[in-house]
Amino acid sequence: MTHSLLSLKNLWICFGDNAAVKGLNFDLKHGQTMALVGESGSGKSVTALSVLKLLPYPRASHPHGEIWFNDENLLAVSEERLRKIRGAEISMIFQEPMTSLNPLHTIEKQIGEVLVLHKNFKGLKLRERIIELLELVGFSDATERLTSYPHQLSGGQRQRVMIAMALATEPSLLIADEPTTALDVTTQAQILELLNTLQKKFNMGLLLITHDLSIVQKMAEKIVIMQRGECVEAGHTKNIFKNPQHPYTQQLLNSEPKASIKKLAQNVPTILEAKNLSVKFMRKSGLFTPKTYFHAVKDVSLYVKQGETLGIVGESGSGKTTLALALLRLQESQGEILLQGKPIHHLKSKELRFLRHKFQIVFQDPFSSLSPRMTISEIIGEGLKIHHSELTNKQQETLIIEALKEVKLDPETRHRYPHEFSGGQRQRVAIARALILKPQILVLDEPTSALDRAIQVEVLELLKDLQDKHNLTYIFISHDLKIIRAISQHVIVMRQGLIVEYGPTATLYENPQHPYTQALFKAAFELKGE
Repeated sequence: MTHSLLSLKNLWICFGDNAAVKGLNFDLKHGQTMALVGESGSGKSVTALSVLKLLPYPRASHPHGEIWFNDENLLAVSEERLRKIRGAEISMIFQEPMTSLNPLHTIEKQIGEVLVLHKNFKGLKLRERIIELLELVGFSDATERLTSYPHQLSGGQRQRVMIAMALATEPSLLIADEPTTALDVTTQAQILELLNTLQKKFNMGLLLITHDLSIVQKMAEKIVIMQRGECVEAGHTKNIFKNPQHPYTQQLLNSEPKASIKKLAQNVPTILEAKNLSVKFMRKSGLFTPKTYFHAVKDVSLYVKQGETLGIVGESGSGKTTLALALLRLQESQGEILLQGKPIHHLKSKELRFLRHKFQIVFQDPFSSLSPRMTISEIIGEGLKIHHSELTNKQQETLIIEALKEVKLDPETRHRYPHEFSGGQRQRVAIARALILKPQILVLDEPTSALDRAIQVEVLELLKDLQDKHNLTYIFISHDLKIIRAISQHVIVMRQGLIVEYGPTATLYENPQHPYTQALFKAAFELKGE
């Protein structure tokens, strides 16, 4: 027994014969924040899931160890008692909101379910509390959003819904697994401030799992550094940041994306151009109510040169991803789109199919964009079957092996499935899938947001090498302004579907003109401690 809120004693987590976590110990007190930090596959998330016994038992097991919560060993309590604890006393914000939220239910129903189960709220009281929670996590249009489904929200908005669900019951322990991964820096700052306020208000313990060391420095009193399932260093955050002892901790703290942007020649041709591009979505309308539209992208004009990287930044819901999808003709739009000077905005899907190999996309979340039922070889080779059906199986396999080597993955792993890879490895698979068709333009939608800093730097270096080798053009969407600065020649700042600022990276970073850009940069570099 312990006076701590949460105490792990010699915890082992095994999947069959493989140990994912080996002899982990830590104590978290009421009102305290502890951060679990480490590379992809280090055992952070499985540790968090084991607290609520959400691992795939009996395949998962705990051959040794105890998990104490408020003087109860959670590994020994009944399933009925666990159900009462889950959601009411211990809540969890999951890392991937798109896979955690039910696509068939509205936001109102999903948040309401928690309140009905644990608080017995009904009717008007229930609706008022849901609206209050949505406003609490930053929705300015909370009432209108009640009828929205997860796919109608941006990544950051979905994450805010997850946070609202987790905070609904005012738990004594909140486990936050990468709670700000999909959020822009201004929303990040708001959410962290919100978690801080609620933590003090309810004397809530916070177990924070993150790869963002700036958030750890700002939020956590204690830190546990994990590598390959073991704790390599633990202690007070200030002490570890000031004087890291373990080589892995030193590597983590020293991993920063370095700016090494190549200058483009004067006569480089424009490869992609948009003129007065707009995207609108019809709002839900009733039988007797007129149709109304939401403008996600409003009258945007831009151009990208061959071999250039154009960075796009902005808050969640600002239209960044919608703009990129419209440029790729994956989203219906109004306006002109020119590829190598030729208009493609009027082309039908059959005509577009012949051009698809020229532009590819790497999505934010590789776990949901890679089919779990296909091997890595099948995933990477799928595009070849569509665009190069004349190739023999042997020729296709040769190209798949080459693609894996290019992204620095062992070709022998091609017969495995996505769940057998870490987050960083899955993102490399996604890059290989895009590159195998030899595209000219690659859209990268938050390609490093789910990765720890050391892996982020590796992926960025890989992308730079591939760009130099193949003269690739990148459209790089990110919330991380340091990453955008390290890779982009030009930057677009978006807000509410509009471009509020557009210019060379160095000029924009040194002297932002628009008040929103100034606020965005201020929030980012205050959070990063610069």
